[in-house]
Amino acid sequence: MRRILPVAAAQLGPIQRDEGRDVAVARLVAMMERAHARGAALVVFPELALTTFFPRWYHEDRAQADHWFESAMPSNATAPLFAAAKRLGLAFHLGYAERTPDGQHFNAAVLVSPDGDVMLKYRKIHLPGHAEFDPKRSVQHLEKRYFDVGDLGFPVIRAPLGGLGVNAGIMICNDRRWPESWRVLGLQGVELVMCGYNTPSTNTSAAGFEAPHLRVFHSHLSVQAGAYQNATFAVAVAKAGVEDGHELFGHSIIVNPQGEITAQATSWDDEVIVADCDLDMCRLGRTTVFAFDRHRRPEAYGRITAQVGAEAPGEWRKE
Repeated sequence: MRRILPVAAAQLGPIQRDEGRDVAVARLVAMMERAHARGAALVVFPELALTTFFPRWYHEDRAQADHWFESAMPSNATAPLFAAAKRLGLAFHLGYAERTPDGQHFNAAVLVSPDGDVMLKYRKIHLPGHAEFDPKRSVQHLEKRYFDVGDLGFPVIRAPLGGLGVNAGIMICNDRRWPESWRVLGLQGVELVMCGYNTPSTNTSAAGFEAPHLRVFHSHLSVQAGAYQNATFAVAVAKAGVEDGHELFGHSIIVNPQGEITAQATSWDDEVIVADCDLDMCRLGRTTVFAFDRHRRPEAYGRITAQVGAEAPGEWRKE
């Protein structure tokens, strides 16, 4: 019997800075209903799906950003999401800003069962951007100021989704660009990777020009390569459109274990795309070219965990 999981990627249009949680949550609930009507058993929402992408705004007092964070999940603001999931019998993935009881701050995401149980939590590890105001940048990217580095690793669980047991894992935004993220999940037999992102159409680092079409290409390339090299489905879901005057490129996709895009968002607004994920497709890659137990050579990979920055090679000299 085939193991087919119908999955919805729920791309969000922009959330403006002055819009409250109630506005965002109402839109998320509406997309849950559309996903359910199209037969989805799981709906995946983007990174920081409850608010604008607030790390673009600088506060000298870091605590001034605390109102963007949730101190509980579910919170009062997100309770309607959990109620809708239970009513529809629908699991969901949600990206949000998390503030812990001891005052830590994380860019987080959870996988929630239709009964409202948090089955899996992930905290973003590869934080891009910078911690202090950068006058050279046209737009700030202050994730390093407002978030702590994730402390949960890259966990995978066997989650009951759509009547199936599914090996599910999570990464967030910039994590998708790092092959180590995918491989750690792959080494746990992951079958479905959920990844939310908020990525601008323009690179504002002032370090050099990157064409907008290449921004989309690099995002898709990272997800497609990660899915193929680890024989997993991937659901990469964006915010899109002009948010607080800044353009996010969207282009949410669902990718199969062969690295093919099976569904793609085509708007800059709230959009639900659905694909049937035949989880048995994961078997081909992981029993042939990516049969890790037969072909991996970890004794040769020491640099990956022993070293952070690149080191210059030795210079060749004629004997």
